[in-house]
Amino acid sequence: MEMKSKDMPESWEFFPLATKGLFLLCLTHLLGAFDLGAFDKQGYETLLQKHCIECHGLNGKVKGKVDLLPYAQGGDIRKDEELLQMVMEVIDFGEMPPEEKDPIPEPEREQLVLDLKQLLREAVQEAAETPRAPIRRMTRLQYANAVEDLLELKVVLYPLPERMMRDRSGYFKPETGRMPDKMTVSSRPLGKSGLIEPRMDGLAPFPQDLRAEHGYDTQGDHLSLSPLLMEDFFRLGRSIVHSPSFTPKNVGTWGEYFADLTANGDAKIEVRKRLSDLLTHAFRRPVDDATLGKYLAYAEGALDRGSSLAEVMKESLSAILASPRFLYLYDLEREEEADSVRALNFDLASRLSFFLWGSLPDRELLDLADSGQLVEGEILSRQVERMLKDRKLKRFCDSFPTQWLQLDRIISAVPDEKKYKDFYYAAPLYRTTMDMMMEPLLLFETVLIEDRSVLELIDSNYTFRSPRLRKWYGEDPKGKLGGPVSIPFARQFVEDRRHGGVITNGAVMTMTSGPLETKPITRGAWIAGVIFNSPPPPPPAEVPPLPEEKEFDENLTLRERFSEHRERADCAGCHEKLDPLGFALENFDPVGRWREKYHNGRKVDSSGTLFRTHEFSNIIEFKDAILKEKDRFIRSLAGHLLAFALGRELAPSDSLALDQIVEAVTEEDFRMKALIHAVIQSRPFRGTSAKLALRQAHKSRK
Repeated sequence: MEMKSKDMPESWEFFPLATKGLFLLCLTHLLGAFDLGAFDKQGYETLLQKHCIECHGLNGKVKGKVDLLPYAQGGDIRKDEELLQMVMEVIDFGEMPPEEKDPIPEPEREQLVLDLKQLLREAVQEAAETPRAPIRRMTRLQYANAVEDLLELKVVLYPLPERMMRDRSGYFKPETGRMPDKMTVSSRPLGKSGLIEPRMDGLAPFPQDLRAEHGYDTQGDHLSLSPLLMEDFFRLGRSIVHSPSFTPKNVGTWGEYFADLTANGDAKIEVRKRLSDLLTHAFRRPVDDATLGKYLAYAEGALDRGSSLAEVMKESLSAILASPRFLYLYDLEREEEADSVRALNFDLASRLSFFLWGSLPDRELLDLADSGQLVEGEILSRQVERMLKDRKLKRFCDSFPTQWLQLDRIISAVPDEKKYKDFYYAAPLYRTTMDMMMEPLLLFETVLIEDRSVLELIDSNYTFRSPRLRKWYGEDPKGKLGGPVSIPFARQFVEDRRHGGVITNGAVMTMTSGPLETKPITRGAWIAGVIFNSPPPPPPAEVPPLPEEKEFDENLTLRERFSEHRERADCAGCHEKLDPLGFALENFDPVGRWREKYHNGRKVDSSGTLFRTHEFSNIIEFKDAILKEKDRFIRSLAGHLLAFALGRELAPSDSLALDQIVEAVTEEDFRMKALIHAVIQSRPFRGTSAKLALRQAHKSRK
């Protein structure tokens, strides 16, 4: 692989989330200890001259259109933050120099990385602001949550396949701080669609929001609002208020908004009160007089024409649910109220609630925002802790881990029916993938609810398995197999370190394989993107696919069959990065079961070197190698969380915040809740409110 500059996007995509989520890889105190005045500019330039410019600038040779010669001769690379970060990371990850060149001696490599990190630190410190969260509409899952919370519905708006794991036994109780040892779950996308909750009649949801490549369905550039979709929202809002299910029994806020007027009440006074309250909650901030006036004009006119108060409020609600102020997530700090304490507090309340609850802020958050106190660090921390104990946290668990782990890919995983007959257990093609998918999701929920170390996501001594999964892995099922409507799961101890964590579970192994054989490059790309937040670009269009097993010499191993691809200059770079990651998992067959040999009797070789530093010979040693790089994993997960929360890709200017997050989480023994607190307290998440909190703290000290 050859480095290319930001004006060559086809190569820069090799580092899209490395440059946006897996940033500086030393702790903040290390960088802080680096004396700016002691920076050896001459030494840094000497290292570039010695190890980089031979291929990138010397004698007119500029591989990948990355010319580093000017920066080895006094140029200021800080003016190109993206290039600076790319160069730093490919050296830090051991991706440059390429394998055919002599490696940089370790002391020199460490010094060069440290120098580049210092330059990046200076560059981002000079940046006036971090990128703001883009204006974006709600996803359809967020819309459903928001309507259900706004009206306190006793029925779900509509069932959605985005909720890939459904709780059928009421096990999710974060307020207890403990996951039960047994639970029953189901999956609508993969299992039989048995109804769990009553739903609102007569509604049809709009199309599912697609997950951005290497991103999330919350990403702003994927959440546009076309005229056709706007019409869908308008029709949906009207169908909600006219649904046969829209009754006092199902609408918890009926008494507040839709009840008949008392005998002595004034309808126009009452409609003003009701609309003001409803609009404030729906729009997540106090409604201004001009906006309230528009709704009042309609309401009072309808009352004058003889409509009942309930009818007027229903029609007003349908308009509110189609309003851009309801549908869009946005910050007022962009507008004329940028210096308003209240505006910044309300921005933070929405950002917080849509991150952890996927929905509107509740009354407590809005009241704190209205008082201007939410931005204060201690108060914000208490609110985060309260929200983490609320059962609405299940919405975060329904959305983030599924997308982070890319488990939506399991839906299209179809192992060969002849070769893996036992994978299919009921007509029409109900598959073991349903059980497999639950295992990593239940592990994630446990780490979160019990506030365990995030490193257990890499290697845990417990897991959750159904009888079918136990049988699949060669264990005693200990009960009826279950499915396809509901599946019993139980927590169990894991003695064999080949299992445990999210990497080696059957779902990931199956969804990164083909129908007949494993796909080491696909598995390696999953590790690179999910675990290290450094996904590769698509392969070059002209590269032929690897021949099918039946077309090749049956005596070859899969690693040997890849040799032709590795020899291509335009493929070698990706293979150098991905092969060690993918082949580390090669002992797991296409349906996630362990094997020592291929069908031809050849032994599986899963050895490799992580980042050209940590050698391993099997999957356990590979896990150990990842744990030696735990700072990278924590930074990666923090970057994923920030991207999910902010609805945007991360930028080099976010790197200092990721430094601080890693340091904070390390001090708290890598606990999951410490990670979430640190993400929320970070400057990118808090935006301008972080400055406001500092000003308020300074005033209070005076």
